[in-house]
Amino acid sequence: MSRIETTFSALQADNKKVLITFIMAGDPDAEKTLNVLSALPDSGADLIEIGMPFTDPMADGPAIQDAGLRALDSGMDIKGVLTLVKKFRQNNAVIPIILMGYFNPIYKYGCDIFSKDAAAAGVDGLIIVDLPPEEDTELRVPAQDAGLDFIKLLTPTTKGERLDKVLQNASGFLYYVSIAGVTGTKSANIDEVGAHIIDIKAKTSLPVAVGFGIKTPTDAANMSKIADAVVVGSAIVENIKQNQSSNDLSDIISTQVHALKEAI
Repeated sequence: MSRIETTFSALQADNKKVLITFIMAGDPDAEKTLNVLSALPDSGADLIEIGMPFTDPMADGPAIQDAGLRALDSGMDIKGVLTLVKKFRQNNAVIPIILMGYFNPIYKYGCDIFSKDAAAAGVDGLIIVDLPPEEDTELRVPAQDAGLDFIKLLTPTTKGERLDKVLQNASGFLYYVSIAGVTGTKSANIDEVGAHIIDIKAKTSLPVAVGFGIKTPTDAANMSKIADAVVVGSAIVENIKQNQSSNDLSDIISTQVHALKEAI
């Protein structure tokens, strides 16, 4: 059983929901990223998404775009992301780690070697925003062969035959993008999201996590009523930006994450 499956199974057995937190690797630098990353499990994060910075992020709103640019300015790249995961794994072999990003840097790195290197570093799964199911074979196959879950994105418009197509070869969990837009820009309609999740769950046994537009503990609490997990990214990234010069950055983020976990 993978770390992702173990985490969801254990929390579902206790009738609890999963908190997924997102941070950008290298924001504001590698050392502070590792400090924040290392503090997240004790703060209440059940699963961690780490962003791989990219110059042209089509799905990210201003907060995460800015985080990616700060990370690139600090010198972060794919190898640096994997190094961060390796260092984190020296002290935590339990919490699942997901890498989230775009295909271009992975293609340049090499899909086969990236998949093997990511698995060796301690990565559990991938979310690649700009790879539709018709075009994902080049990465999905080596990733799954390496033991990585290939997590698919669903949106409010993913219905009918399109839903069936996206669900093919998905593993780990499903990431439901709750709004038609980019990260961190608006809030979702919980009734519409809830109705769609019911339709999705009729076709799959995979857990469904809801992300985009979840900023506050109240947002998280509301979404946790209809989903197996909630994802908070832009609000955490914005908090990192506001406090990037603080020596207490990891404590500040820990306080924020603890409040989110308490809410769900």
